[in-house]
Amino acid sequence: MSDEAIRGGRSQRVGAAQDPRLTWWRESRFGMFIHWGLYAVPAGFWKGQECDTIGEWIMHRFKIPIAEYQRLAEQFNPVRFNAAEWVAVAREAGQRYLVITAKHHDGFCLFRSRHTAYNVVDATPFGRDICAELADECQRQGIKLGFYYSQTQDWHHPGGAGNSWDYDEESKDFDGYLDTLVKPQLEELLTGYGPIGLIWFDTPLRITAEQSSRLLDHCRHLSPETLISGRLGNDLGDYASAGDNAILAGRVDMDWETPATINRTWGFKRQDHQWKPAEELLHKLIDIGSKGGNYLLNVGPTAEGLIPQPSIDRLQAMGAWLRVNGAALYGTVAGPLQDLGWARTTFKAGRDGAPDRLFLHVLYWPNDGLLRLPPPPAPISRAYLLADPSEALLPVAATGEELLIHGPSETPDPSATVVVLEC
Repeated sequence: MSDEAIRGGRSQRVGAAQDPRLTWWRESRFGMFIHWGLYAVPAGFWKGQECDTIGEWIMHRFKIPIAEYQRLAEQFNPVRFNAAEWVAVAREAGQRYLVITAKHHDGFCLFRSRHTAYNVVDATPFGRDICAELADECQRQGIKLGFYYSQTQDWHHPGGAGNSWDYDEESKDFDGYLDTLVKPQLEELLTGYGPIGLIWFDTPLRITAEQSSRLLDHCRHLSPETLISGRLGNDLGDYASAGDNAILAGRVDMDWETPATINRTWGFKRQDHQWKPAEELLHKLIDIGSKGGNYLLNVGPTAEGLIPQPSIDRLQAMGAWLRVNGAALYGTVAGPLQDLGWARTTFKAGRDGAPDRLFLHVLYWPNDGLLRLPPPPAPISRAYLLADPSEALLPVAATGEELLIHGPSETPDPSATVVVLEC
C-alpha cells in the first residue's frame, strides 16, 4: 500500500518489514534531525538580501559561485558548540536517535575527510571533527547516531547534481562522482565513528536503480546493521520517507518516517520566528505514531553552535509529556482504531502473561468526560489513565454499537491524555 505523502522511489524495499535490523528504529518513534553547516553563517541573508527559501538552500537560491560561497568556511568558528549539551537536549526530549548533516547539498563536510579539504577540520578556524564529537557523546548518553549524506546533489563537486551556474549539467560525470567521492566518504563515516544507526540519504533526483543498488550494497558491506533511509531512491530504502513535514493520511503496511521542522526552515535563519506550538508538535508525534511512523524533528543551530532556545523549549515540553506517557508510543504499533478525529490509538502486545494494551490518546477531552469509541477488536477488561500511578479504574460500558468510557469531567492533561485499555 502507498500514500501520496511518500513520493515515487522513496517507499520501503520489498521484504524490509520483516528485517530485524529495523527493530530499534521502529521502537524509537522519535528522533532529532540537525541541519548545520556553512549556511548558518549568512543565516538567511546574502549581501543584504533576504533568502526567501529554507536556510540551507541559500547557495542555490542566489546562485552563489563556489569560489565565493566556500569562503564562508573561514568564518565558521562555532566556539559554543558542545556535543554533550546537544545530545542531552535530544535525550531529555525523549528522542532516541539523532541524525546530523555530515554533508548537505553545498558539499561542505562536518567531518574530517581524506577525499576533500572542504571540511570542518581542514577548512575552518574551528578545526574540530563535529561528527566525531557527536558520535562519542551519543554512545555515552545512549542515543543512536545517524548521518545525513547528500548522495545526489553536491553543489561543490563538478560531478554532483544541482549546480548549473558553475558547471555544465550535461557534461557532469555523475557516476565518477559516486565512485570517487560518495562511496569513499561513506566508508569514512561507516568505519570511523563507531556504530552508526542509519544513513539518511536525500533528494534522489537523477540516481538510477543500479546506482542506488550499488550504494546500498556498499553500505551493507561496510556496516551490515546500519539502516538506509528511503531517500536512497528507487524504493530500496529500509524504511519509507515521507515528504518534508508530510504526514500519511492513514495507516499503511510499511515502516515510514516524517522529517519535520519546528519553525519553517531546516538550516538556521535569523528571521524565521514561526515556531510551531509545543502542543501542535506533540499532536503530530502522536498522529504519526498512531499510523506506525517515526517523527524526525529538526533543529537548526546557529553559527556559534547553539540550538535556538525556542527549539529547546518545545522539545523540553514534549520530553516532559513523554516521561509520563512514553509507554503509549515507544515500542507500539499503529492502533486498530483510526480516523477518530478527537483521539488516536496505538497498540502494544502483552508479553510474559501481561495483557495486550490499547492506548487511547485523547487530544481533545470532552466536556462531560464521556469517551465514545467504536467497538475495539477485543473485549476491554479494564481502563485507567496512564498518568495515574494508582491505575484507578474508569467505568467502561459496551452498548454493542460503541464503547463508553467514563472519565473525569476536567481535562486530565491539556496537551493529550492517554487512557490505557487492557484487553
